Amino acid sequence: MTNKKNKIKGNLPKFNFYWIYGIVAVILISINLFNPVNTGIIKSNYSEFKSFIENKQVRKVEVINKKEARVYIYPEQLDQPPHKDKNIPEKSVFGGPNNGPHYVFNIPNNESFSNYLEDSQKEYAYSNKTLLYDYVEEDNFGKDILGWVIFFGIMIAVWSFIMRRVSGGSGGAGGQLFNIGKSKAQMFGQGKSTNVTFDNVAGLEEAKEEVKEIVDFLKNPKKYTALGAKIPKGALLVGPPGTGKTLIAKAVAGEAKVPFFSLSGSDFVEMFVGVGASRVRDLFKQAKEKSPCIIFIDEIDAIGRARGKNPNMGSNDERENTLNQLLTEMDGFGTNSGVIMLAATNRADVLDRALMRAGRFDRQIYVDMPDLNERKEIFEVHLKPLKLEKKLDKDFLARQTPGFSGADIANICNEAALIAARKKKTSVQKQDFLDAVDRIIGGLEKKNKIITKQEKKTIAYHEAGHATVSWMLEHANPLVKVTIVPRGRSLGAAWYLPEERSLTTTEQILDEMCAALGGRAAESIIFNKISTGALSDLEKVTKQAMAMVTIYGLDEKIGNVSYYDSQNQGYGFTKPYSEETAKIIDQEIKKIIDTQYERAKSILKKHEDKLHQLSNKLLETEVIFKEDLEDIFGKRPFQKEEIKTETKKEETANKTKKVIPKKTSSSKKTSNTSNKVNSKKSA
Repeated sequence: MTNKKNKIKGNLPKFNFYWIYGIVAVILISINLFNPVNTGIIKSNYSEFKSFIENKQVRKVEVINKKEARVYIYPEQLDQPPHKDKNIPEKSVFGGPNNGPHYVFNIPNNESFSNYLEDSQKEYAYSNKTLLYDYVEEDNFGKDILGWVIFFGIMIAVWSFIMRRVSGGSGGAGGQLFNIGKSKAQMFGQGKSTNVTFDNVAGLEEAKEEVKEIVDFLKNPKKYTALGAKIPKGALLVGPPGTGKTLIAKAVAGEAKVPFFSLSGSDFVEMFVGVGASRVRDLFKQAKEKSPCIIFIDEIDAIGRARGKNPNMGSNDERENTLNQLLTEMDGFGTNSGVIMLAATNRADVLDRALMRAGRFDRQIYVDMPDLNERKEIFEVHLKPLKLEKKLDKDFLARQTPGFSGADIANICNEAALIAARKKKTSVQKQDFLDAVDRIIGGLEKKNKIITKQEKKTIAYHEAGHATVSWMLEHANPLVKVTIVPRGRSLGAAWYLPEERSLTTTEQILDEMCAALGGRAAESIIFNKISTGALSDLEKVTKQAMAMVTIYGLDEKIGNVSYYDSQNQGYGFTKPYSEETAKIIDQEIKKIIDTQYERAKSILKKHEDKLHQLSNKLLETEVIFKEDLEDIFGKRPFQKEEIKTETKKEETANKTKKVIPKKTSSSKKTSNTSNKVNSKKSA
């Protein structure tokens, strides 16, 4: 019985003060609508009233406020015309006979109407009937009140609606007009509002260990305080987009048995002055009341950007005021015991140094792109909901996706399932994943793109040049596939599978540059002219040469000097080097590129016959694989066991004569960890 009562109590709606207004409004409307005096009255006119008088049907007349008259008809006359046709009710609302009034009309002139009633009364007396009339003064105060109440009620309802629309829909009457300085943080209580746990976060073991320790500190503080340790005040998650920073925060919310406040940096931004700082104060006020707790601010760079150094410009900037208030709340004179800050950003270089220091964010956790083993774990998480073919090689999928983030891998799995469904398959197969990688990186195939024979031949030699040079260089990335099928913005592409390395030597960079320039070199040798198809290649090698000279100190003439600004503080309108040094830098960059271009040309001239064979093969099949190069050039002399990758050559052996573009996608290709595809654009 007790449980039943508790359930009934739990289902009852909470009391709302607006119910009182509603009850009063219903009572006032009921009094006016269901007043027995006004029930069943038909609007009439003076001429019709005269006809009633002439037929001796009127029993009584009431003159109200000398403005209108209420007419009472004899009950026995109600079933006679014209009253019968007007559907006058025979009974009142209380069930008794309807004694009137039955008609009402406006009096044209009170004095003449009074004389008419006196004359009619005398005529009634001759007919042995009685006509009564009376003058009544009525007060319409109730109706006036109801009119004003309805008017103000409509105005309040409209005002509330507008305020809710302007302020986002919450906060009672007037929306958030008076609560605009309140925090917009969403609170997850006791970890019940999110179903993400650390088990859902694949890879990122180091980052998980850091945040797990913070959660454990809130659960078991005595284990740490017994040794004299203090609770860390905050942790900043830094890393490229899609690496799982927000996912880790969701896992913390799911694992922590303490209140978890989640909001974005843009939630502090408002058009009104002082609102951001007010919301910061209100956020920490709520957090202190709920402590121990965790506050998570996603994309903190929206308010944590470095403050301006010129006091005359933007001295009253709203964003800076918000940042100042945040700095004060995190580490000011006040105490924030039990409140831990978590924040995430992919732009740590623009954050204010005061925000980054120890005491505010004690820990800076770098969430990097996943390595081979972590990618395998991420694939296992995202492959669980998919219906896969038997014996799908997850190691192969992980090897084919270097430089991919967790979000990219999730996208690949979803795209593979869509491709399998489009092809009406019963399970997602290995080829669907390869097609998904091609689709995501290279773009959509353009099967109907109009390309002339000469353009197609140029593209074929361009891509064959890339493949030939990279095959002959020791440090160039191993080839996976070359295609001249238009895809995305590129007319053709040579796809490579880069090594996963942490350090890059000068020789490796130079070999990569030489391979990238192989396409233009092939055009120059074969056609004795060049095209605009090498745009992406030139952009890539220029950046690499510039980095060698100005950042990594790999140029002999410039020496061990780096002009890289890791703090992103900028150099204003001046360069960090003289005009003479700038001239030397330009010369060295051009020298490096020209040297590698000539090197590529010399390699192609040495193997020109094989270049022709490769181009003809490419024109015939539109797609070639690593095995095709082995048939023409022989085994690659610098092939390493650890970077050998599979291709689907065996799957397309019976299609070498005529390959349809849709069927020619192959194993995963990338050019390096940060640049996943080498696509060549044509004019």
